[in-house]
Amino acid sequence: MSHKIFSTFCLILFLSINALGQEFHTIENAVRMDNGCIMLTADKPYQRGIAYCKTKLDLSKYFEIEFDIFLGDKNELGADGITFVIHNDVRGFRAIGTWGECMGYGRWNRGYYGGNYIAPSIAVEFDTYQNYRQNDPACDHVAYLENGTNYHTVYYNNKDAKFNLEDGALHNFRFRWEPQIKKVTVYLDNVIVHQGTRDLIKDVFQGKTQAIWGFTASTGNKHNLQFFCLRRWATAKPSTKSASQSTSVR
Repeated sequence: MSHKIFSTFCLILFLSINALGQEFHTIENAVRMDNGCIMLTADKPYQRGIAYCKTKLDLSKYFEIEFDIFLGDKNELGADGITFVIHNDVRGFRAIGTWGECMGYGRWNRGYYGGNYIAPSIAVEFDTYQNYRQNDPACDHVAYLENGTNYHTVYYNNKDAKFNLEDGALHNFRFRWEPQIKKVTVYLDNVIVHQGTRDLIKDVFQGKTQAIWGFTASTGNKHNLQFFCLRRWATAKPSTKSASQSTSVR
């Protein structure tokens, strides 16, 4: 194990303390690690791991969830990525999507509704491998998704054609929902990578306010170790001072 990865594991021993208070239902290759984090995929081909928090979200109320993700340390030989998902799929805590490029969340083709995909849902993908069917750029990227499709036309890569998330480091992620103004804000390493207005309850979740949330990941022929560590689940708005410290949208 490299010094960089060892240092990362030492860091998450401290960061994952808050995760111990939340129970997760794990599916397939997902397992709880000794430090309280959840490994979604081992560094092996054709893995699929899903973990859902057993406590549902209330979409009628403000919340912000913060966690750290690890997407591996192999760039050219690594794949495929992680998604953060909120859903009301009829399969509940057993909902799964397709492996490989769909990262355990979506389906192979946006126009095909067969096979496994999670819907109704929203998701944020941390994609580490280019797949032309999903309109991916050549580099790693972050994208907002809905209703079990990984196809997207908008993404964040810091305007860097060599943007890399498989760097052997933890990356901090925050997801904020403000129901009064119907705003979703997504942060990666303290930078806003997605912000949009959407009536999630009406337009996505068919009037339901309770939703399951968690993480999915998968690998294909190429692979990486991938895991997440929950740091914080807040249900009160941050102070004006704290909010002003966040970086503007890029």
